[in-house]
This record gives sequence, C-alpha cells and structure tokens, in this order.
Amino acid sequence: MVVIVLKENLYECCDPYALAKSATLAGDTSATWPPENPQQAVSWRTDYFTVKMKTKREEQDDTVAEEEGVKRQKLVEQSLPQLAFDNPLLPLASYDDDDEDDIDGRQGRGRDRVISNSGRVGQNGRAYDEEDSDDDEDQGTAGGQGQPNRMVEVRRDCPYLDTVNRQVLDFDFEKFCSVSLSNLNVYACLVCGKYYQGRGQKSHAYTHSLEAGHHVYINLRTEKVYCLPDGYEVVDPSLDGIRYVLNPRFTREQVEQLDKNRQWSRALDGSDYLPGMVGLNNIKETDFVNVTIQSLMRVTPLRNFFLIPENYQHSKSSLVHRFGELTRKIWHGRNFKGQVSPHEFLQAVMKASKKRFRIGAQSDPVEFMSWLLNTLHGDLRSSKNGRSIIHQCFQGELEVVKEIHGKAIAENKENGDGQNNGNEEDGGTEVNKVVMDTSRMPFLMLGLDLPPPPLFKDIMEKNIIPQVPLFNILKKFDGESVTEVVRPRLARMRYRVTKLPQYLILHVRRFTKNNFFVEKNPTLVNFPVKNLELKDYIPLPAPRENSKLRSKFDLIANIVHDGKPGEGSYRVFVQRKSEELWYEMQDLHVSETLPQMVALSEAYMQIYEQQQ
Repeated sequence: MVVIVLKENLYECCDPYALAKSATLAGDTSATWPPENPQQAVSWRTDYFTVKMKTKREEQDDTVAEEEGVKRQKLVEQSLPQLAFDNPLLPLASYDDDDEDDIDGRQGRGRDRVISNSGRVGQNGRAYDEEDSDDDEDQGTAGGQGQPNRMVEVRRDCPYLDTVNRQVLDFDFEKFCSVSLSNLNVYACLVCGKYYQGRGQKSHAYTHSLEAGHHVYINLRTEKVYCLPDGYEVVDPSLDGIRYVLNPRFTREQVEQLDKNRQWSRALDGSDYLPGMVGLNNIKETDFVNVTIQSLMRVTPLRNFFLIPENYQHSKSSLVHRFGELTRKIWHGRNFKGQVSPHEFLQAVMKASKKRFRIGAQSDPVEFMSWLLNTLHGDLRSSKNGRSIIHQCFQGELEVVKEIHGKAIAENKENGDGQNNGNEEDGGTEVNKVVMDTSRMPFLMLGLDLPPPPLFKDIMEKNIIPQVPLFNILKKFDGESVTEVVRPRLARMRYRVTKLPQYLILHVRRFTKNNFFVEKNPTLVNFPVKNLELKDYIPLPAPRENSKLRSKFDLIANIVHDGKPGEGSYRVFVQRKSEELWYEMQDLHVSETLPQMVALSEAYMQIYEQQQ
C-alpha cells in the first residue's frame, strides 16, 4: 500500500498539484509534498494529465468492444437459420474472403457500425446492408453454425459505373476463377469480363481491382454488384440488364405469350435476332447436340416446363439445371448478342454420359436424343407415379408380336430355357413348332427402315436416287407387316401402335454398319409438312369415351445429315409458330427458308406435333 505524506496539510485533494503528486508518487513511500524544487511539481502535473487521458481512452475502447461483442452475438443469432442454399448447382460452397478484420478496418476508416435492411441511415448519411456472408461454411461443420452476416455499405453513387463494358460480358461459359480455377464464390469483372474468386483483401478479384484498375464486379451466384477495393455494394437500375443476361427469368404470363410474340430483339452490335431462333456455337464437332437442342425447343410443353426453374428445383441433377438454363437463354429477348454457347450444358453432358458424348467427337443425334430424353426422365420423374414431362410429351405404346420358329426353339431347349407357348402343327414335329409372344412396350421414338438403294447407275453415270413415300415405310407398324430380326435370336416381329404420343419422333435409319465400314442410304423420303394423317395407313386404337381420335400431326422439326457417313454435318429445319415460317439452322447460321425446301432434304430425324 502506498503511503503519501503531506506537509502541514497545505494542499487539499482537490488541488491539481496534490492530485499530480498522488498519481506520480504511486509506489514511492519516501516522497513528500510539496516538493522542494518547484519544477518538480510542474513535471508531476504534466504526468498527471497524461495518465488521466490514457485512462479515458482505455475506458472508451472497453465500451466500444463491449458494444461490438453484443452486436456480433445478435448477428450470430440472426444468421443461424439462414443456412439453406438457393442454387442447387453450388451446394456447400465455401471460400475464405479473408475479411476477418473487415469490421475493424471499417472502424479505422471512421464508418458507422450497423444499418439494417429496414432502411436506417448512419450518422454519415450512407446506408448499410446486412449481406449473407460469402464465407458460407459447410452445413456439415461442427455445431451447424455459420459465420455472422457481414455488414456491407450500400451506395447508389458509384463513380465507376461508366467503366462497365457490356460488349465483353459473356456468361455462357463455366463459372470458374481464371486464376485459381475454382467455382466457389466467383465474381465477374464488368470491365474486362474475366472471372475471379472472392472479394476479400487477399482474393484474386481484390488483387485484380488494384492491378488493372477495374472496380465493378458482380457475384455470379447472388447477382449482387460490388465496387472493389472499397467493398461497398452498388445498387443501380442500369445493372438490371446484366442480371437478366446472367440469369434469364420468365413469368408464367410471359411463357404463355411466347408463341404469339412476333417482335424481333436487337443485340449490342446492332444485329437483330428472334428469341427462340438464335444460333448455337459449335465448340468442336458438337453440331449433333445443337440440332437436338434446337428441335426440342419447338416442343411447347417441354420448353414451358424448363422456362420456370421452380418446376424442377427439387432435382439435384446438374444436367437438368443446365438444360433449363440453356432453354431460358435461347428464348430470352434481352441478350447482349444474337447467339448462345452451350458450353456449360456440354460439360454437364460429358459428366452425365461418362464421356460417351463429348466435345471434339462427332456422334449420332438419334443416339444423343434417346440418351438425353431417358436421362432427363430419370432425373425428373416423381416418386408417386414415375411420370415426368418427358413421358407426357413423347411416350407412346407399341404392341409387339414375336414369332420364334423351329431352329430357334431347338437352340432354346438345348440351353434349357425354352418353353412352348405356341401351337403344334403337322403332327407336332419340332421343326414346325412356333412360339408366339405378345407384349406391350413403351417407346419415345419410332425407327423407320428404308428400302435398299439401287446398285446400278443411269446413262449419265450418275447414281439413281430413289424416293419413297413416308406412308410406305410407316407400314412397319400396321400390325401385319413382318420384320425379321437376328438378335438376340432369329425371330419374326410384328408391330402395332396402341397409343400415340402428343409429340411423335420418327427416326429414318440411313446408316448401316458392317464389319468394314458404314454405308449411308441416300433415299429421299417424301413426307407432308402439315396434316400427316396416320389412321389412313396404320390401325390406331379406338378413342376413349367422350374423346376424339387425334391422328393428324404437323411437322415442327426436321434434322438432316449432309456429307459422307462418319463425317459430314447436321442441320435442322424448325418452324416458328407465331408466324408459321420455316427456318434453316446450322450452328450459328439461321436463315428463313421455304416449306418446299424442307421436304426435299434427306430427313434423318423428325418431330411431329399432334393437332389438338
């Protein structure tokens, strides 16, 4: 304990010299007051005021720290239920923005603490927003607690908005950082169009803003725009057009009016384009994907389904979401350019098909169409009835009658797996036994066989290109015509359509493979563009009570192969319903054509729509 000795009580405690002596002589029991040297008293007085000011500052800092802790605790409590991710394509994404000292840094710049979403304004006249932290923790972390929301200043008067260059913005490619190649928490620079990760002080976007002087960035997931390196959020109506290009959106009213819209749209370069009739970029031998996508875009129920993301938000398949995103971009009327690149969709196709279909390798659009429809159905079907939008549009039903004769029965009995379901004739000899097997099977497309091409040439030394009516090759499904098959065993097949789908896909088998090479049949198929009446050529099932038999179909898409087998290219003719005009589309090239030109092409795959 410190003992202070005062001479003759000449100084009271209220005297500043006495107080200076008390603070200065702390721990010194031999000192006396007043000092013999007057200058010593002045020195003690100065020390007293210095200690007093330090004490006040320490008290203020303690108060600030306590308030800060209370507000942080409130933010933690508010942020606990906000752990769900809106975008199923980026689950459990986390990336450290290195903003741990963000609050302290703002305190050092003299900014106010908190302004909530209710619209309160700080003492400096600027608004602040509570933003979901970009440093989202995994939902599986211990305790299940995420980081507190980060306070971000919101401003409308960003001086760098005039540096935004919409000409270089392209959101069709994968959302990967151009430096770290990570797809977590990626921002797009609105000045140069490149992608960078994060926006903290140690992130690639922050570094790019300092090195290149590019200050405006958009979060590719949340669609929020920020100014770096300052870190404030920018709210300006002029940025809405960029958000619509990044993530096109449609209302149900807009979807219903798509087939009635005749208005052209204009790209940034001044070129005009029709929404839904935009070209697709051929990345490398991906024309088989482009013609398939352009054909499916004419199927109205399928298109309308994928234009509304809420219809398939339950699906966890990346292929489903990429197909929906591509559909919205094709039909969006506010694009910056008149074409779309299916790069992200192709990446999802390569992953889902285990590189069966990939960039740089030509494939068959019929095989791709079959794989795509079955994969989309498997990812979209409901657990209740197993139905999906794919089956609602394309699924029909066939009655198949299989006849297996003598020799095949003998082989089956040798294997011990044959059973007789047929009748015995001519005394029941084994050679004349027939097994009849009748079954019903669903189908998504029908395969049509062409007659073999002629082997001779005409007098002009030219190959004779035969023609065959579509109705002749449709007789395969009349229930009477016999088709012989070799695999899995020799049998005679008869087919009959028992249920017609709303959209009928026909595949003309032009390519035949043998042990040496692939041959292409050049036979032209004569088909009607409108009013294909099926009941005149194949027997159809009787309609249900109080329902009408719908057997008329109109052509909406026709895929054509040009060139040699194994090589060549694909193009497609599609119809625009709003004006009933036909367009020829080959990758980026889109041109109007006549309906007569559609019928003169070597059809490979067709989609017909049932008349209602």
